[in-house]
Amino acid sequence: MTNALVGLSHSPLIGKNDPAPDVLGRIDAAVEDARAFVREFGPELVVLYAPDHYNGFFYKEMPPFCLATDAHAVGDFGSTAGPLSVDGAAANELARGVLDRGVDLTISARMTVDHGFVQPLEVLFGGIDRVPVVPVFVNGVATPLGPLHRIRALGTALGEAAGALDRRVLFVASGGLSHDPPVPVLDGAPPRVADALIEGHPPTPEQRARGEERVIQAGRDYAAGVATMMPINPAWDNRILDTFESGALSEIDGWTVEEMAAEGGGSAHEVRTWIAAYASLAACSPYRMHSRFYEAVPEWIAGFSVTTALPEGQR
Repeated sequence: MTNALVGLSHSPLIGKNDPAPDVLGRIDAAVEDARAFVREFGPELVVLYAPDHYNGFFYKEMPPFCLATDAHAVGDFGSTAGPLSVDGAAANELARGVLDRGVDLTISARMTVDHGFVQPLEVLFGGIDRVPVVPVFVNGVATPLGPLHRIRALGTALGEAAGALDRRVLFVASGGLSHDPPVPVLDGAPPRVADALIEGHPPTPEQRARGEERVIQAGRDYAAGVATMMPINPAWDNRILDTFESGALSEIDGWTVEEMAAEGGGSAHEVRTWIAAYASLAACSPYRMHSRFYEAVPEWIAGFSVTTALPEGQR
């Protein structure tokens, strides 16, 4: 069994509303280090934990997490559209392993994913069809949200199941850290918006373009200091990264949904993907964080982080 991990923030505003060149240079260097880490590790399978932004999962059925045996990307915000190279056999084996370990897991035989899944595949591998992948959706937007110990249990069960595959498995977490973008909420939404959040009516190209332009403008307003969104919280973000680096993942069980939102904003719950990934890596052996990068990037409405990690003693 050989495992590794990459944690990578995402933002639909990358390339559309970028920070100053010196900030972007630091981020690019950290991302290139992660690419080199992945190349050296040479994964045979990627288990990708990512959220959704009401492109694939809706309130008509909203699971806390879901594993895909097949997946297709919608191509939002200019990301790649089309099928992911899902390893269906491995996905089914991992699903059985998680269920056998007592975690109730939803399965999708035709998952729709958005930039949350696509960006890390594009950034780390150059495309969505370059490496066998098992996509795992982790809800980080739609309330109510369950307790974090269940996310840790999911990651632990999936990590143990992956250990039985006898393959080089890379766990990838996509999302976070603190950020409070203009994501619609069901509670109090006008009827048209509520219906879209429940039924998942796909937007027309014109509607999608208008919605994406609103997000881009929100990023510009946020960077200019004229938006009402919560500020990025570097202190909270680094406390989270400290927890991952220490390996004391059981401390996460005491975090509450309300505290996370108050500290990190409405979309800070995307950190759940990182919790699942680090729990997967820790499932069979202690680990060490190989690299850690963090930058608050208002232009992307995100506390942006890149981390890599390996089991102790593994080069």
